[in-house]
Amino acid sequence: MVGRRTNGLSGCLRSHGPVGLRDYAIARCLLIWVYAVTSTYLTLESIDWRRAILTISGTKSKRIQQLPLPASTGEAVAQYLRQGRPQTTSRRLFVRHRAPLDTPLSVPAIRNSMNRAFVRCGLRDQFCNTHVLRRTMATQLQRAGVSVKEIADVLRHKSLDTAYSYARVDVEQLRAMALPWPGSPS
Repeated sequence: MVGRRTNGLSGCLRSHGPVGLRDYAIARCLLIWVYAVTSTYLTLESIDWRRAILTISGTKSKRIQQLPLPASTGEAVAQYLRQGRPQTTSRRLFVRHRAPLDTPLSVPAIRNSMNRAFVRCGLRDQFCNTHVLRRTMATQLQRAGVSVKEIADVLRHKSLDTAYSYARVDVEQLRAMALPWPGSPS
């Protein structure tokens, strides 16, 4: 169910011009591994297109991290850069589409763009912040059989307990696996 909601979000974002291309690229980054605050630090140089690697720096941990750039996320970012990003001297990846154009998006602007997208897609009741995208990814990875350690690595969590809180239990899948209670009718 969670996956279907994010697919609906993807469809809504893709259909709204340059800002939609930007918002979709941001959503792809947030879905995979980037916090809203981290996405404000991404620059054009953060992406190694040949090796499909994203370099993240400027985070609260003060670490420089290299992460895989999934093809779908790379395609969304590339499409935004080619068709949606306004002419600007800013080296930041995500910039404003209204004056002043040379200004990178702030954390509140990124959160607001995602919240507007949730409303446009009719998902405001289910999604109320950008972290839901990271939780969705963790749940999808868990459903695919990925270990909690690997999920923690993808989400850049030091603690497995934090990763556990992101990877939600699939209640429907548990029900299907549950054995009937002894003496119960089913």
